[in-house]
Amino acid sequence: MTASRPIPYVGRFAPSPTGPLHAGSLVAALASYLDAKYHDGTWLVRIEDIDEGRSVAGAADGILALLDALGMHADGDIVWQSQRKHLYQAAAERIVQDTYPCGCNRREIADSRLGFAPDGAAIYPGTCRHGLGPGRTMRSQRVRVPDAGQDEISFVDRFAGRHTQHLARDSGDFVLKRADGFWAYQLAVVVDDWEQGVTDVVRGADLLDSTPRQIYLQRLLGAPTPRYLHVPVVRNANGEKLSKQTGALAVTVEDEPAAVAALLGAAQALGLVLDAALGPSASRQDFWRAAVPAWGRLLAQCEMPTPAA
Repeated sequence: MTASRPIPYVGRFAPSPTGPLHAGSLVAALASYLDAKYHDGTWLVRIEDIDEGRSVAGAADGILALLDALGMHADGDIVWQSQRKHLYQAAAERIVQDTYPCGCNRREIADSRLGFAPDGAAIYPGTCRHGLGPGRTMRSQRVRVPDAGQDEISFVDRFAGRHTQHLARDSGDFVLKRADGFWAYQLAVVVDDWEQGVTDVVRGADLLDSTPRQIYLQRLLGAPTPRYLHVPVVRNANGEKLSKQTGALAVTVEDEPAAVAALLGAAQALGLVLDAALGPSASRQDFWRAAVPAWGRLLAQCEMPTPAA
């Protein structure tokens, strides 16, 4: 028997163009890029602009230009979610038997007082699970999760270790298509990763609690589940996640020293131990030569074993 060959590594960075790239997003970009390069893999860039109402004109072009200036070049064409709605529609039709129309608004869901999912979303009480009530019309489309006792989703994150959620208790039936007509992030990211052949998802730990819902959608669709690695998020002086909402400043690169300084800051946030010879006069090429093996050393210290398929 011929031994099976390992599946080639395919990673991705998927920013939302709601503003310029800030230091927290740069850390996620750097981690995903280094992981792909360390594993001799492919690194893709996908613009997650499915929520067109929040997209800022010119932001995507600015993000792409910054990545290029830092030396992070995509191994393939840039993909835009706003151009892939037909794929999300086709996926939703494949699992229509596991979805239902919902007529509830946010206030009604919050008033149910079931609490909040780990990512902050209100837990849905199942009001429309068995049909729309009198006088109600469809606002959104929801995925029906398994009943309690059959709803456990568990996976091993390469940094965070084993992570388990019970969907019925921790999230309830979640949105597939929103009231404003846009497809939900959970569906779009699953379809895109599947269609692009992504084997490894490296992103910020703020998305760790979304992963069980994505794995459930992968199972419904018959899609493979990638390996996951969630890096710690960057926080400001008040302990808040660094984001546009908390006043995170855009990363700017005017020249080579500024590019290297931005990369060194992101590397420090990841905990990379770089070659001591990487001084203030270092170039971007010097940084990348030092950063890829440093990522390998970090993995050796922190990476959790992933169970065999």
